[in-house]
Amino acid sequence: MKVPSEIIRIYKSLHTWVGIIAGLGLFIAFYAGAFAVFKEPLRAWLQPPAQLRMVALADAGRLMDAVLSSKPGVAAGFTVHVTEQGGIPARLSWQERDGEEEHAAGRWFMAGLGEDGSLQIRQLHGAGLPDFIDTLHRVIGLPVDHDYARWVMGVVAVLYALALISGVVVLLPSLVKDFFLLRTGRNLKRMWLDAHNIVGIISLPFHLVMAITAVVFAYHDLFYVVQDQLSGKPPRPVRSMQHQALPGHPPVKLLSPQQLLARAQQLAPTMQVDALQYQDIAGARPLVRVWGHDSRAVMPRPRGGFLVLQPYTGKLVSKEMVPGAQSLSNTFISSFFALHMASFGGVLLQWLYFLLAMAGAWLFYSGNLLWIESRRVKAARGDSRVPQQRRDVRCMAALSVGISLGCMSGISLSLAASKLLNHFAAGQEWHLPLYYAVFLLSIAWAFLRGAAWASRDLLWFCTLATLALPLSSLLVAVAQGGYATGWAVDVTALLASGLLAWQAAFVGRRLSAGGADSVWHMAGR
Repeated sequence: MKVPSEIIRIYKSLHTWVGIIAGLGLFIAFYAGAFAVFKEPLRAWLQPPAQLRMVALADAGRLMDAVLSSKPGVAAGFTVHVTEQGGIPARLSWQERDGEEEHAAGRWFMAGLGEDGSLQIRQLHGAGLPDFIDTLHRVIGLPVDHDYARWVMGVVAVLYALALISGVVVLLPSLVKDFFLLRTGRNLKRMWLDAHNIVGIISLPFHLVMAITAVVFAYHDLFYVVQDQLSGKPPRPVRSMQHQALPGHPPVKLLSPQQLLARAQQLAPTMQVDALQYQDIAGARPLVRVWGHDSRAVMPRPRGGFLVLQPYTGKLVSKEMVPGAQSLSNTFISSFFALHMASFGGVLLQWLYFLLAMAGAWLFYSGNLLWIESRRVKAARGDSRVPQQRRDVRCMAALSVGISLGCMSGISLSLAASKLLNHFAAGQEWHLPLYYAVFLLSIAWAFLRGAAWASRDLLWFCTLATLALPLSSLLVAVAQGGYATGWAVDVTALLASGLLAWQAAFVGRRLSAGGADSVWHMAGR
């Protein structure tokens, strides 16, 4: 069926403007999201080795008693790590948050026992950086992590879905004929358009999943409220606390981690337990979340699922989040989390998500380039004067270069600096100010120098920033007398820096040889 040209024109306009409005935020979401897929390997890569002796699980109860005696405030929340997942090189850890938000920044600590049985506590430097990168992904780079920022992300996700649908409609008339057509040559705009269309169509299922699940992720609390009202249940926060209150003071003795693990094995025999997350054990409503994973079931969260127990009695509080044992409604919502966060399918699927996220970031960047080129004011034939490009086009070009390359450089430098600071200047947590300083200075540089000069300069800067990751590992390895771990991070960064160097050299040659009437020409400011 032939699509009327008027419909194509309307959807093309919708695709263009929705893409421009949401594209820069989505670039940050996709680029940072690619790193967020590997949060735990990054956390492990950042840590210096052998900070604490790993306490045997049989001694975890003794370690808990020592920590709570030394630091009673830890009773508000801490984690006993059953396996080595999570990038925390210790048996027990906790976080002191700077706010009440679930994802608020804070300082991580870990505890162990020395050879003589003495308590040893170390701050886990850099452990919050992968969470910060994940926050950039969730709030599209906004400097606040709050429900309001996530709601903004939800609106952007709706616009994103509109851009996807309208883009497919625009391509329908030529989809079969031009699907794999990549026309190279002097017409760079046509080549970029072909590449943009090919990447967009091939990765369309992935992008639809991301758009839909991002909306669910942003508004899932509201969905839970509606679900509870329709089912006649009390609100979720009330329901989650009903079975936790203890009469009077809690019992004196917590169940040992081994006893809780045995209880969890009875209640969820197919779940492999990774951690015991204790909360409010000195209060009236103590609980412990037994985190684990089940490769045969839908994972409610990236780290898996959990059941909730009473830590003094072992009484079951909730099984709503146990993989494979959820209700139909909870499984439905959890499947959106699993699809968005790649918490299924193992390492191969994580690498696929990483590559698709990087391709998605390029898709939004190339869309902005196409918009800029389509509004280029060309020189009249026979006229030697260089036309003045429109101010909105020059501003969008500077924003596209500054935001995109600033995000890339900021993340790379934050990782490399944290790696070095963890070894040579322990105690320094500079990733947040460092990222935003690089990000904002890159935008300022793009406006000061113009998009053309800045694209070349910032690409080379981004190359050096990415190369700093394996170099930081090399410096740490020399200082500590051997390479510890994280070769996948270093090899990936090394390959990426080579690709960025090639791109920077190509852009430099193209800018010198391009048309003088282009916003991307060296004089096109």
